[in-house]
Amino acid sequence: MIPLKDDVPSRRYPIVNTILLISNILVFLWEISLPQRVLENIIFKYGVIPYRFFNIALLPHGILTLFTSMFLHGGWSHVIGNMLYLYIFGDNVEDAMGHFRYLIFYLLSGILAGITQVFFSSNPYIPAIGASGAIAGVLGAYMRYFPLARVLTITFFIFFIDFIYIPAFLYIGLWFLLQVSSGLFSLLIDISGGIAWWAHIGGFVFGFILAKYFRRRKYWFYYYLG
Repeated sequence: MIPLKDDVPSRRYPIVNTILLISNILVFLWEISLPQRVLENIIFKYGVIPYRFFNIALLPHGILTLFTSMFLHGGWSHVIGNMLYLYIFGDNVEDAMGHFRYLIFYLLSGILAGITQVFFSSNPYIPAIGASGAIAGVLGAYMRYFPLARVLTITFFIFFIDFIYIPAFLYIGLWFLLQVSSGLFSLLIDISGGIAWWAHIGGFVFGFILAKYFRRRKYWFYYYLG
């Protein structure tokens, strides 16, 4: 299932979410302009590599990569998929939190997601990059704030394609179930398939918890409480 839009109206322009979208896209365009060897060096230098966090000499740089890794992506499908989710779900979360709180929440979710990946990674020498941990935090907040929202999705069944509205709690719940099952499977067979499942899990869980404390007090969820 691919999300296309939700039915929650934003009351304020999502300034921070727009800046995050543009920043990620610009960084990716810069990435693909680099020679392959230079790009690989960038990923290894600024991606989250777990072993750095267990070496006192490398720890300071490891901490830095918890931030820098959020703005690097590994390909077109990687960045487009992440930005699609951020575009659909981020504006309403920013609306509920306010601009500055949303920025702090986003970055904190990404950092905590990276830390989760460090402790559960099946290979301590492979770099993890991408905004998906932070965006998983956004999904966690959306789940807390707008569980009864409806998400328009494209569904595929053999040769048939359909467009249906799915409740947010069901769509995001199924997404999270996939992350957990894949994360546990990656531990059992010691392989991740190139996806930082545990960053997604950690980002979502921490995002869901932190969302309680980041909501603007004056924000009223009239849209789904009536």
